[in-house]
Amino acid sequence: MASSRGVFRRKPVEQIAEEHEGEQSRSLGLWQLTAIGIGGIIGAGIFALAGAVANQTAGPAVLVSFLIAGVASAAAAFSYAEFAGMIPKAGSAYTYGYAVLGELVGWLIGWDLLLEYTAIVAVVGIGISGYFGFLVQQLGFGLPAWMLGAPGTGAGHVVDLFAVVLCLLIAFLLNLGIRAAARFETIVVVIKVAVVLLVIVVGFFHVNTANYTPFFPFGVGGAITGAATVFFAVFGYDAMSTAAEESRDAQRHMPRAIIYSLVISMILYVLATLVLTGMQNYRDIDPESGFSSAFASVGLSGLATVIAVGAIIGILTVMFTFMLGVTRVWFSMSRDGLLPLWFAKLHPVRRVPSRVTWIVGVASALIAGFLPIQEAAELTNIGILLAFVVVCVAVIVLRYRQPGLPRQFRTPGMPVVPAIGVVFSVWLITFLDPLTWLRFAVWFAIGLVIYFAYSRRHSMLNR
Repeated sequence: MASSRGVFRRKPVEQIAEEHEGEQSRSLGLWQLTAIGIGGIIGAGIFALAGAVANQTAGPAVLVSFLIAGVASAAAAFSYAEFAGMIPKAGSAYTYGYAVLGELVGWLIGWDLLLEYTAIVAVVGIGISGYFGFLVQQLGFGLPAWMLGAPGTGAGHVVDLFAVVLCLLIAFLLNLGIRAAARFETIVVVIKVAVVLLVIVVGFFHVNTANYTPFFPFGVGGAITGAATVFFAVFGYDAMSTAAEESRDAQRHMPRAIIYSLVISMILYVLATLVLTGMQNYRDIDPESGFSSAFASVGLSGLATVIAVGAIIGILTVMFTFMLGVTRVWFSMSRDGLLPLWFAKLHPVRRVPSRVTWIVGVASALIAGFLPIQEAAELTNIGILLAFVVVCVAVIVLRYRQPGLPRQFRTPGMPVVPAIGVVFSVWLITFLDPLTWLRFAVWFAIGLVIYFAYSRRHSMLNR
């Protein structure tokens, strides 16, 4: 039974946990889930963002920027972990918000994530296209300009065909079934981590400690401002949590996978930034290709090609994680009746939501093919932060509303830790461009019209 008949009606957590058992194939183990999380967290941030923040905002204290962002992200990660242990279902923030704060809140977060995650896939596709263009030029191959996106421009602008193909390729991989798709993701993540470790180990022998002085050239405020920038390089576990229904033991494995993926990624981020700012003075770091310039400065320019390959591989896994996320959120909303049930149809053999996967693949391909990267990127920030706010608030509310509910993982420092997640997320939202707010106001307005015209009446809780 729903807890009320209005727009804030809720499904009991116990009911959600028991629903739809056996619908999707449960084949993901702990380390496959962790690999998906790492794949979503470690991307262009470690290859490009770290250099830009070190050069322009924080200097060697970019290390502190990543630590601050990591602590703030962990506050939200603990909240996700607690919910993942209680509600091992697809949908992530949408499902958690629906269960605790009501249908309308759940709908708005789900509607928001449909755009957010799809846009992230497109942005990442454009980014890979730029790196690929750089790589083929370095190797001396000639490809028609219309096939590639110029770095930072998204192709000048006809069609970024390479980005289009990538988006469709990820959709194809996800439609092979979660077992095959996760195997591919795990292999690619291992390669990516190996490249990052190679950069760290080789770079360590070329560190000059004099480059760490001054450590705060832009003041402590610069390190804090840098944290606001690099925060967007330390989430991804939120999308991974949408795969809960495809885990063999989600209640036990999902909380661990969330924490493991963030901890492993943060260790790699910290070590990489330490090497980067030690190899080269922060004033000389190239904001767009920090590690390439750092290795070139010590006579190891040959590693630039390896780093470019690592960047391409690293970003590819981000596309996989977020397309997985958006398709599972869409599937979950449709299964709950808030969107047409036609979208919730699973493939009869592979047990994956094929229809929504291909729709998202085509939509992200269109965005990646025809929008410059800056315009696509502006669609990706605010929604993730709003989802963090909802999940952190919901974990506090549920802890006080149902303190005796069985929890596989309990967020430490309640309610201070999730409150930190709320405050930090709201603070970061204030940094966003007013035009971003306007675009999302329009998207939310469309969502409200759909909710009151269709979703409220067709919701499973209304039957």
